[in-house]
Amino acid sequence: MGYTEYENIFEGRVQKYLPNGPEWTPADKAVYGPKDLFRVPTEEADSLRFDAVKYQFSRHFEQNSMYHGFCKDAGVSPSDIKSLADLARIPLIQSEFFKSTPTGRDFATWLGNIYTGELPPVKITGKEPSYDQVIEAFNVAGLVTTYSSGTGGRFTFVPRDLRSFNINEYAMAKGVISMFYPKWNPGTYGYLLLPNPFKTNLFAGRLGTIYYDIMRDVNCAVDRVIDTDLIKLTMSDDKGLKSRLVKKMSDRAQKKAVGDIIAWIEKRDASKDDIGFCGAPFLMYSVIERLRDEGRRFDIGERGLVLTGGGWKVHELKRMPEEEFRKDIKDVLGIPSENVIDMYGMVEGNGWMVQCPEGHHLHIPTTYLHPMVLDENFNQVGYGEYGRFAFLDGSMYSYPGFIITGDRVRMLERCPVCGRPGPVLEPGITRAAGKESRGCAEEVRKVMSSDMGG
Repeated sequence: MGYTEYENIFEGRVQKYLPNGPEWTPADKAVYGPKDLFRVPTEEADSLRFDAVKYQFSRHFEQNSMYHGFCKDAGVSPSDIKSLADLARIPLIQSEFFKSTPTGRDFATWLGNIYTGELPPVKITGKEPSYDQVIEAFNVAGLVTTYSSGTGGRFTFVPRDLRSFNINEYAMAKGVISMFYPKWNPGTYGYLLLPNPFKTNLFAGRLGTIYYDIMRDVNCAVDRVIDTDLIKLTMSDDKGLKSRLVKKMSDRAQKKAVGDIIAWIEKRDASKDDIGFCGAPFLMYSVIERLRDEGRRFDIGERGLVLTGGGWKVHELKRMPEEEFRKDIKDVLGIPSENVIDMYGMVEGNGWMVQCPEGHHLHIPTTYLHPMVLDENFNQVGYGEYGRFAFLDGSMYSYPGFIITGDRVRMLERCPVCGRPGPVLEPGITRAAGKESRGCAEEVRKVMSSDMGG
């Protein structure tokens, strides 16, 4: 099958994520226009990215009073952005800003203040509504408000409008499908190693929505309601009775989930079905451990695909090397290493970096995401140097997606293995010194794998 036919099949499955109407903005063109986000010639990608980022910068400058004041203090306006080099002048927001949230009705006001443009009518009930009640009120009004959490239990809250959420889903899926070419097909049975996206506002869950549109008969590992109270109990160091009971229940839930996944593998392998796993590496690792302890293995081969994301802690004190993980997948399930790839993204943006099967470097979708690496003084460093990852997201309509993350990365000008154009991040991304651990997989691991000993 040629790539055009392959992409057309994908596009047919995801029509509801595309913009309404015939007129596309520069942001839409940068995301939806390219057939393969990672094979756009450098000059073309630079042009698309510049137009998209400047378009969004102008919107946020003009329609977001908070960010407008921030830019005025920095002495920068859209008229100053005339070339690709000028993108470095756009004021950045530290990811910690999205953690500095009040509670109750003040939380609702905070969400409204960071939102760009006219907020739809939001009805908040009660004098002191919880985080979940406020989030639900915003989502009933038409937004997709999600959250993530670090190990200390502090939440990151992000209010996306539906347009930005659809871009997030589409860009993630398109990047993954293109990297798996020609191995994906819509008849592939799916197992989501994450929470049910329809039963939570946790970003680790909601981002799996599109998986149900591009895979067949999807199962999920955590099919229960997950709210901020549960996440806070499992992510914090609280030793109270309620927290201990929740963690003990989570330990049993993990053991059951592993057994369910193995039973599913047995069933699909017996029918010689194509299968695909997507989600937390630790849960896939737990399946491999169980099978290995039982002296069992499968020979799934090219019929299997594995997509991981969100972090590589597989136990409280153990971080799994990615190369070792791929080897274990091959040894126990028979799925070749080139069918096992990882992706990297964050709740604050729509940029998804996806590993190439050839070298497992993380490719950056530079048609809409402008990547930077910063030193401790927030000055840009060159290719090959370590620093904090930052980005300008030209796809984000809901709020200024111009973010300094807490992640330590090294960016290379080109992938040293495959022939795709554009910069890449080396695998093995870690948190910068002094930054608490966070990530989709870490949240799921905490929810499912903690025991009475914490």
